[in-house]
Amino acid sequence: MATLTAVNVGLPKDVPWRGRTVHTGVYKQTVHGPRTVRRLNVDGDGQGDLGGHGGEQRAVLVYQNESYRFWAERLGRDDLRPGQFGENFTVEGLPDDEVCIGDRYRIGDATFEVTQPRVTCYRVGLRMGEPRMAALLVAHHRPGFYLRVIEEGEVEAGQEIVKVSSGPEAMTVEEIDRVLYLPGHTREQVERALRIPALSPGWQTSMRTLLAQADAGTATGSGSAGLTAAATAPPPAWRGFRPLTVTRIQPESHSVFSLSLAAVDGSPLPAGLPGQFLTVKVVTEAGALPLIRSYSLSGEPDTGTYRISVKVEPRGAVGNHLRAHLRTGDTLECAAPRGTFLLSDGDNPVVLLSAGVGVTPVLAMLHALARAESTRQVWWLHGARDGTEHPFAQECRELLGHLPNARSIVFYSKPAPGDRQGVDYAEVGRLSAERVLGLGLPTDADAYLCGPDAFMGSVTAALTEAGLTAPRVHSETFGSGASLTPGVEGRADAPAPHRPAGPAGTGPEVSFARSGLTVFWDDAQESLLELAEACDVPVQWSCRTGVCHTCELALLAGTVAYAPDPVEPPADGNALICCSKPTTGVVLDL
Repeated sequence: MATLTAVNVGLPKDVPWRGRTVHTGVYKQTVHGPRTVRRLNVDGDGQGDLGGHGGEQRAVLVYQNESYRFWAERLGRDDLRPGQFGENFTVEGLPDDEVCIGDRYRIGDATFEVTQPRVTCYRVGLRMGEPRMAALLVAHHRPGFYLRVIEEGEVEAGQEIVKVSSGPEAMTVEEIDRVLYLPGHTREQVERALRIPALSPGWQTSMRTLLAQADAGTATGSGSAGLTAAATAPPPAWRGFRPLTVTRIQPESHSVFSLSLAAVDGSPLPAGLPGQFLTVKVVTEAGALPLIRSYSLSGEPDTGTYRISVKVEPRGAVGNHLRAHLRTGDTLECAAPRGTFLLSDGDNPVVLLSAGVGVTPVLAMLHALARAESTRQVWWLHGARDGTEHPFAQECRELLGHLPNARSIVFYSKPAPGDRQGVDYAEVGRLSAERVLGLGLPTDADAYLCGPDAFMGSVTAALTEAGLTAPRVHSETFGSGASLTPGVEGRADAPAPHRPAGPAGTGPEVSFARSGLTVFWDDAQESLLELAEACDVPVQWSCRTGVCHTCELALLAGTVAYAPDPVEPPADGNALICCSKPTTGVVLDL
């Protein structure tokens, strides 16, 4: 007989951690007497990070006394008390290898349904005083699980837990946790998981990603593709940097020029996919650290050569250096095409949106659609200041002419006297969220957008408001992405990426490609993630122990060593920066 042995609640509070403040609800205290369980939580309980915890699908967290006994022995602890793993219900019975997703239980007056395993993050380690805890929970198959409240009611410690019904597919909490976090899952397991209606939407999305990977023929039995888009990227065609010959330099607008690149020996270059980017390394003066920049492929794919397009900013060191010094016949050090901003197959509509030089990756997608003579409905939406800042205008018109179901709307915010409305552009004004909402875009479309951050933020919101689902809205940013630091409030006045305080390190070079920063490794840092944080480089992380793959990103050059080893290695050509250190000079897509 399973029994509810303790009810634990706690409201979020601020806790000091690594010189910062974490807002977390992981600190639970046991309460006595009856407690009402409502749709979103137990009375008196709350979550600090609703992005990773809480909500209807994760209203109640369950952990087992048997696991407490296991960890007491494993960790040599005698101080573990109910609620210490952040759970609301401490139970006797209900082991993870027996409880199934979709099982329903009655406790007191309330009825519950199992929706997913616990998603482990660094805060359980913070509460336990054991930084490795998130990884240990997965590695030892003891995650615990979440419940959805089917019927609200009162519960109390000591009550029997009565199984009401069994979930379809008999997939245990432990099994589905293995599918997502550990290597070796099968397609059949993923399909079974998707047949369970009770599985939470987040886990369903992860399972659909794994299934899509299998359908594309790139499945490896790794679950990490369900955790991060970085793991779905094709492996790089070569490691590190290699010289490519500049075969053509072509001005495209007042501030944009293109470089055509070929292999030094004339052999065909491996195909880059439309939407991917190329990373270049430039030394602007003798003895200086190299500057690293990434530029989207803008030309027709699979021609044996590459074309990238460079925006020259007033203080842009690399763009200005290339325009001033690079000549046809010179070589440029380049990493292989990378990226996950990729055009999806299908016959549904495609919406390509861009502003300014953000046109480059979606232009490559337009090339691919025209080359395939696609009959898909294609919407081409672009915003520019005027004709002098409208790169590839004629090229786009010619490509759209090859697509029978294409519609083009170009916006000029400040047309020049010589710009012709109806020929050079269609509408006066910016390509804004309000304009997007008024277009009547098909809701089954896949949208791809690139441009300034403010543009992408507002247009993304407009697309979802117009009826496109979030997974169908894809975006690419040229600079550093947004930070994801769960529970840690971001600084409104965060400085630009910079060298870390104190004396320079003496280790290998570490280049943050998107941030335009190269520094030397310092062994005082525990990981590449910590170095990035010391430099105020925007980062994304959750577990900090090699489990969740939130920090996984492209390792453009170099090698790293792991300590601790991740639960599952990253995809080929990637790195987990939360638990790795450089063993040679490295270039990170960060």
